[in-house]
Amino acid sequence: MKKTNIALATAVSGLIALAGTVASTSAVAADEKEKCYGVAEAGKNDCATKTSSCAGTAKADGQKDAFIMVPKGLCDRLSGGSTESA
Repeated sequence: MKKTNIALATAVSGLIALAGTVASTSAVAADEKEKCYGVAEAGKNDCATKTSSCAGTAKADGQKDAFIMVPKGLCDRLSGGSTESA
């Protein structure tokens, strides 16, 4: 049980460090971003979709025409992410 807790704590620490790296990278290189389709949560998309005209109007998680802006190269590594609208 103790090894499981250590492994979990290490994984969480790694995710927090990655989030900090992404946040600092995006603040420094705001122009090095790309649209990533299919990964936005419902109501969390960055801009209009094919079926709506406002940001934050995605009806479902992973909606294929809803995007969020991410640092270049990250979208290809996200599950379900695509740089092209479906």
